[in-house]
Amino acid sequence: MGTVLSQIRQYKKETLLTPLFAALEVVMEVLLPFVTALIIDEGLQKSNINNVLRYGVLMIVMAALSLLFGALAGRFAARASAGLACNLRQSLYDHVQEFSFSNIDHFGTASLVTRMTTDVTNVQNAFQMILRIAVRAPLMLVCSMVMAFLINPRLSWAFVAGMVFLAAVLALIVRATLKLFDVVFAKYDDLNASVQENVSAIRVVKAYVREGYENEKFTRAADNLYRLFVKAEGLLAFNNPAMMLVIYSCILAVAWLGAQFIVGGTMTTGQLTSMLSYIMSIMMSLMMLSMIFVMITMSAASVRRIEQVLSEKPELHNPAEPVKELADGSIDFDHVSFAYRHGTGKNVLTDIDVHIRSGETVGIIGGTGCGKTSLVNLISRLYDASEGSVRVGGRDVREYDMEALRNQVAVVLQKNVLFSGTILENLRWGDENATREQCEEVCRAACADEFIRQMPDGYDTFIERGGTNVSGGQKQRLCIARALLKKPKVLILDDSTSAVDTATDASIRQAFQTYIPGTTKLIIAQRISSVQHADRILVLDGGRVNGFGTHEELLKTNEIYRDIYESQSKGGGDFDQPGKEV
Repeated sequence: MGTVLSQIRQYKKETLLTPLFAALEVVMEVLLPFVTALIIDEGLQKSNINNVLRYGVLMIVMAALSLLFGALAGRFAARASAGLACNLRQSLYDHVQEFSFSNIDHFGTASLVTRMTTDVTNVQNAFQMILRIAVRAPLMLVCSMVMAFLINPRLSWAFVAGMVFLAAVLALIVRATLKLFDVVFAKYDDLNASVQENVSAIRVVKAYVREGYENEKFTRAADNLYRLFVKAEGLLAFNNPAMMLVIYSCILAVAWLGAQFIVGGTMTTGQLTSMLSYIMSIMMSLMMLSMIFVMITMSAASVRRIEQVLSEKPELHNPAEPVKELADGSIDFDHVSFAYRHGTGKNVLTDIDVHIRSGETVGIIGGTGCGKTSLVNLISRLYDASEGSVRVGGRDVREYDMEALRNQVAVVLQKNVLFSGTILENLRWGDENATREQCEEVCRAACADEFIRQMPDGYDTFIERGGTNVSGGQKQRLCIARALLKKPKVLILDDSTSAVDTATDASIRQAFQTYIPGTTKLIIAQRISSVQHADRILVLDGGRVNGFGTHEELLKTNEIYRDIYESQSKGGGDFDQPGKEV
């Protein structure tokens, strides 16, 4: 809770003013029954109209003040709770931006989205209720009890008995439901994951006519959440009957005993009227407290989930005195081993010892799961090596400022992503200050200029979210152009020309030689034709180096590479689907 409350920051004034005005509102409301008793005893029963008018005007003023204080408390509570929610979302978002890939893998995308939306909303609602009701209800309860004991101590013990019974019931309910809500919000993650996966892959779903299957999967997740919520809310529903039982029992006890006291002359009619009013105030305070318990019970799970994200330590950190400049694009893997989960013994890469000269073009080829993407992820320090070291420009990547390193290592990922906005806006992710002419130049190098000019608005054409209004090949070429704008010392193409034809692929590779001749280029591919003209080619197999040399050398010395080349040159498939002789 301390981690969450630290996000109040600039809304501390509103957070302090809310309970102050709530307390003033309570004072006015507690005094109203006392003034009512004076009107009855000093005015009506004594037939003194002046007292009735005087106390009546006082009641109107007190009611107006109560209304004013209540309105101010509500206004400040809304600002404080909304401000807390805003700061929480911003802090969560900022913190997630610092996460390494392993941190994100730990939580999962759907879970992070749920925590920034549903969980923050739960905390916002609970905080607003706590600011007002958690101050108002206890204060109203204490003040009403004090006034009741001042009027008639013996009669007031009926309230105490009711409060003890209700507190015991609430404790049992909260204890039973707290664990249930932990499970409920975990199931929210599953539901969001189902929605996110379905919506992002809607074209595949429709292409394979799997709407029915996806609907069933979503229905199961929704039904699971429904059953858990019904179970939790069913337990919380016992709160209201218990409250009504206590309220009506107290009213009956006070009315019965109070009537006897009036007959015995130890209590006035006005005092009994006030006692009945205080009963309602006390019981309403208990009801509000029970609502707080319910809300806190629901939000406690959300608070823990938010705190887990905020307290998560990014696995990758900048050194104390980071290096800001890369000397060149040379890359050295010194006996590197890597596992996504440290200590499991299941290495994705094992004893990689490869040295790449600055400005060299290196092809990387291998089967699915052999560690190609994992290897290049270590260069821009998206992950850290488990053993050994990765050096870029002669220095260990852990010595660099991560932002400076990634600005000089451009990566066109295997899964290309475009953002909603114009083509120019997407290109300027590579360089936000790039001119239109520079954008056009890199697009020509990436063979994207031609299809862009055929679009209705050219470079000002709006790209839909995820790049859904461009083809896979067009998306790849735009992403390559975006990377070229960075003018990096190292360019990594992670199977990012798989959706373009062979002629376009060759044109792009040729453009690299003239546009970025001094840049080290790593090209991951499944097609031999994409890498055979590279200076050297790295063959990976099972996370280990199987061969490293030129196309001609590997054809002579590397059996795996030779088999791939022969299968593809005979019209076969890629690495994972070798061609068959007919």
